[in-house]
Amino acid sequence: MPDQRLMAVLERGEGESISELARSHGVSRKTIYKWLERYEEGGPEALADLSRRPHHSPGRVSAEVVAAIVAARLRWKWGPAKLRVKLVEAEPKRTWPGESTIAAILQARGLTVDRRRRRRTPPQRLPFAAAVAPNRVWCADFKGWFRTGDGTRVDPLTLSDAASRYLLRCQIVARPDTQHARAVLEAAFREYGLPEVLHTDNGEPFASVAPRGLSRLALWLVKLGIVPERSRVASPQDNGRHERLHLTLKQATAQPPQATVRLQQKAFDAFRREYNEQRPHAALGQRTPASCYVASARPYPRRVPEIEYPAEMLVRRVSQQGSIRWRGQRTYISEVFGHEPLGLKPADGRWFELYYGPLPIGWFDSHAQRFTRSMPRCLRPEP
Repeated sequence: MPDQRLMAVLERGEGESISELARSHGVSRKTIYKWLERYEEGGPEALADLSRRPHHSPGRVSAEVVAAIVAARLRWKWGPAKLRVKLVEAEPKRTWPGESTIAAILQARGLTVDRRRRRRTPPQRLPFAAAVAPNRVWCADFKGWFRTGDGTRVDPLTLSDAASRYLLRCQIVARPDTQHARAVLEAAFREYGLPEVLHTDNGEPFASVAPRGLSRLALWLVKLGIVPERSRVASPQDNGRHERLHLTLKQATAQPPQATVRLQQKAFDAFRREYNEQRPHAALGQRTPASCYVASARPYPRRVPEIEYPAEMLVRRVSQQGSIRWRGQRTYISEVFGHEPLGLKPADGRWFELYYGPLPIGWFDSHAQRFTRSMPRCLRPEP
């Protein structure tokens, strides 16, 4: 293109008319005049391509705004959307750029982390309890263990409200077992009241190989009127909110881990305050979990109630070895139910449906003196 401009200028010098030059070069007369003017002002170099950058950019981000964005990122390590919410809250009168511009600013300064794209399993609709309000569903899980700088193993137990995303607990326990998990849950129940459902994975101490996957911890929840709900095996997407929380927790507090367990717990506590009270959440309309959560109206009882059954059910107490007595003989159920009462609901003259509280756990054949977890064929409805 610069060669074409120079050729037009030289042809003009040989006496070609402006109209003829415009026609032969396929441009307007006005363009020819521009080329001639530029040549007169700066010679052949002036005919080079000019920058298309505008002389005035009213939407250009100022250095002061860029510095504020970078400082916010270094402080909170959040994404563009949450950073913008925080910046607007701090200085509402200032004009802040959009999320995409903030993302570009962070990327240009090496303050973003590229995520590896993974193929995700399509979600499947299951009859899980809907988290329609605070305390409808709580989620609990042990975040994967790791070691602090001094080599000590750390097992954090996390507990959150599914509706508000409020992080109720992030507590390091000595061992990921029933005793220590129950202590953390009990402290949360005393502070916030009882949820309707507790959603967990299928690992210990939340589940076992007993009927319905119940564990000793799950039996305690049932006594409190809490329904234990578990994800499908190898399906972390069923508890996606809580898994996403774990990723954020890891990035903020364990990359790298703290030097000691005490400092690691201190980092967890600081993260919990920030996550609940400062960090806006997209699923909450960029509000904070603390602004959406309210404590449960169901207080933790002074004494854990015993399981009761309606009058039409027969009741049998499970022995320490896991069996119930029927007409002088014993039938094994599971040691998990040791010393607990089970309800037997008559289905016909032979079969009884077994319950632990409101939860059906299997079927008892009173003639053959055996227990089965699946409904017998003789009781199944015809297709």
